[in-house]
Amino acid sequence: MAALVSPQTFEAFKQAAGIAGNIFAFGLFVSPIPTFRRIIRNQSTEQFSGIPYVYALLNCFICAWYGCPFISYDNLLVTTVNSVGAVFQLSYVIIYITHADKHKKFKMSALLLGVFGLFAVIAIGSLLVTDLELRHLIIGFLSCATLISMFASPLSIMTVVVQTKSVEFMPFYLSLSTFLMSTSFLLYGVFNFDPFIYVPNGIGTVLGLAQLALYFYYHNQSIQEAREPLIDSLA
Repeated sequence: MAALVSPQTFEAFKQAAGIAGNIFAFGLFVSPIPTFRRIIRNQSTEQFSGIPYVYALLNCFICAWYGCPFISYDNLLVTTVNSVGAVFQLSYVIIYITHADKHKKFKMSALLLGVFGLFAVIAIGSLLVTDLELRHLIIGFLSCATLISMFASPLSIMTVVVQTKSVEFMPFYLSLSTFLMSTSFLLYGVFNFDPFIYVPNGIGTVLGLAQLALYFYYHNQSIQEAREPLIDSLA
């Protein structure tokens, strides 16, 4: 394929895929807004957990670091999308801490400090590695691992959907944004010959497609079941 397509065309495809990934990722970043509007309105975190947002913040930090020029080659769009994501996740965590009770406030504050401390160790430690290829591999494996775990997190929700035969807890647009963003960065990684990008996003694409398949299956099934009493009553 590389022999049939010019480097300029490859670069254009890569940039287009990266920009599309940035756009679709925005849908993921804004998806928790209704939850945090509720937290602000009720002045309480209720039963919501703030841990996913702390972990997402760490993931954004590591992936943004991986995209930097002194870690990997020509991955600036990876840094931009994860930098924006980090701003959103940090905002969510701060809102959560502000409205949490004393116990949750202490726990989340400790986790947030832990994230900053861990990332500082990763960033400074990687810069101390003088071998550029080794530095690239270390941060690449870290970013790959955190991305895969992020994409795998909806598996528990998918299990709930199968058990309850209801898509109530799996929002369609969140699943769609995950699929589109993962597919975009899968292509971006392929065009940039970067397995640390296309492998985790390939897994994310498969899982996103599985979520959409589940959604349409159980959504259509619920519509059919809702129509059955009407059909029976008219018979």
